[in-house]
Amino acid sequence: MSATRSTAAGKVLEVLSTFGRDCRSQTLSEIAQRTGLALSTAHRVVAELAAWGALERGEDGSWHVGLRLWEIASGCPRSQILRDVALPFMQDLYEATHENIQLAVREGTELVFVERIAGHRSVELVTMVGSRFPTGSTGMGRVLLAHAPGDIQEAVLDAPLRAWTPHTVTDPKTLRAQLDRIRREQVFVSDRQLSESTVAVAAPVRIGRTGPVGAALGIVIAASSASSASSASRARGLREPLLRAVHGISDELGRRARATV
Repeated sequence: MSATRSTAAGKVLEVLSTFGRDCRSQTLSEIAQRTGLALSTAHRVVAELAAWGALERGEDGSWHVGLRLWEIASGCPRSQILRDVALPFMQDLYEATHENIQLAVREGTELVFVERIAGHRSVELVTMVGSRFPTGSTGMGRVLLAHAPGDIQEAVLDAPLRAWTPHTVTDPKTLRAQLDRIRREQVFVSDRQLSESTVAVAAPVRIGRTGPVGAALGIVIAASSASSASSASRARGLREPLLRAVHGISDELGRRARATV
């Protein structure tokens, strides 16, 4: 028996951890199987979570995450302040481009998408708010990785890199050179690295214009059916509106940081 499972809180966390993007709902038996808890124990924990509002039961009898848990998670200070500051600039950027606009932060060697604006004509994405990806897999992730501490960069570069498409850069030497270029040029164009149907352009969001990087802002467009060169060229054309938004967010984050000192 694990140390966490021996406590009541550990059992609760184990049950909640079975839910995710790839497992939005499940039966009581499935929860027991995934946690390794006895069915009677899983039943008790699920009942307590449901009474509190962390889990809800669907019409088919399966369980899914409840609204109360979402309400608590949405108040996370790290993402809430960033989202409050960034949203007006993201909305302006969307109005200027009518493309997918995404905001992400780094957590360890992964990035987490914390906000997105998309129109009905925008290209469909494989990412969504709350989803996690390795930092080496996406344009925004590579921007965050380029500005991450050295030990984080080495952890990513030393591990096998997943090839999401035939275009994904997986060679550590090539990726290392790419990270150097991102630090010099600010804006990075990711051409079909995560999906063959999308091209992304991303830039770092700082705490103040010259402060530490706290997030990445990106625009995702459809990959051109004509040629990858035309897609990349179109993405590079979004550099200036992206930088205006990034600088606006960074300036406001810096102002708020100074006001709290």
